[in-house]
Amino acid sequence: MSSTGTTVERAFAAALYATKDADGIDLGASLLAADASADAELALRGREFVRRAWERGWQPADVLRMVVREDGLDDAHARLAAHLVRAETARYDTLPPRWSAQLADLPEAREARQDRFTAATVALELYRLLLRLPAIEPVGPVPGEQVTVPVAGEPRALARIRALLAKAEATGYPPEAEALTAKAQELMARHSVDEAVLAARTHTKDTPAACRIGVDAPYETAKAVLLDAVATANRCRAVWNSAFGFSAVVGFEADLEVVELLYTSLLVQADAAMTRAEAEQRAAGRKRTKTFRQSFLAAYAHRIGDRLAAVADQVVGGEGELLPVLAARDVAVAGRAEEMFPRTVTTRVRGVTDGAGWDEGGAAADRARLGDASAGPGPRGRLRPGGG
Repeated sequence: MSSTGTTVERAFAAALYATKDADGIDLGASLLAADASADAELALRGREFVRRAWERGWQPADVLRMVVREDGLDDAHARLAAHLVRAETARYDTLPPRWSAQLADLPEAREARQDRFTAATVALELYRLLLRLPAIEPVGPVPGEQVTVPVAGEPRALARIRALLAKAEATGYPPEAEALTAKAQELMARHSVDEAVLAARTHTKDTPAACRIGVDAPYETAKAVLLDAVATANRCRAVWNSAFGFSAVVGFEADLEVVELLYTSLLVQADAAMTRAEAEQRAAGRKRTKTFRQSFLAAYAHRIGDRLAAVADQVVGGEGELLPVLAARDVAVAGRAEEMFPRTVTTRVRGVTDGAGWDEGGAAADRARLGDASAGPGPRGRLRPGGG
């Protein structure tokens, strides 16, 4: 065994497998700091840990999410993880679907002034996390496996949906945001139906896929409920993993795209509405903090779920000849979700104790109109025929 390998192995034995973590990290970092010839081997082993994480079901965004959530790790660890992920993915000519977007969202690399001991400490703490990641249900292939390369660009409908939702999030004028979101939802429903028709007519062997969507603190339960509502309305199934901060969403690819777009946009709109509602509460002399926000988001998720379900029923009701096709796709999605997650439990939303927060959240959900963009404001809490 080379002296470099000896140094790295000794450092790993002390830091990654020892029972006293703090003492082991310090000893391992000291060994690495004293041997500059070990740097290349240390970096290579880091890329191997990243690859092993992928083989256990983790994707780049999942790895970074775990780094951010881990107590004691900081931006330095996230930057190193991003560097290792980029270095490992650079070895492959093609990447699985969704990976390019995840790589684009990784933290930017920048020169950090660290002494050798600090740099070694960061590496060992990150490697320890990567080594201890458990196997999870994969939601797609890993680099190097046979993949179907997506057609360059995206469908025109998705580009229009993305643009409409971006405008809805950016405007400070609620009626304009409502109209933009409504039009986006209309396009989403049509896009999903068009994809189902195309698959049926061409006898495409289309099967359900899966993706992961981050469900971040705070108020994860309410956010997971919102994502579940969006997924259900768009013929998908969502399974929340509270320990790892994400939901796995199962569905056909076209539907997965719109679920992620709509969920992200509704979160942005809910946050803006909650900020306005809190300001009004403070102006009236009432102090609202965590309980207000928790209740607000829970009500928002509950009401949005009801409204999305009603809109979905209206769209499907207008496509009677497609009911057998859509029913077959529903069965396929349910079967795939059951296969991936045979053991799931139902969780209850806790901490909903603020009546004002609940009322304000429901009202905000009513204002996030969905359906026919041309319809005027309907009765609060109800859907007008053909739209919001």
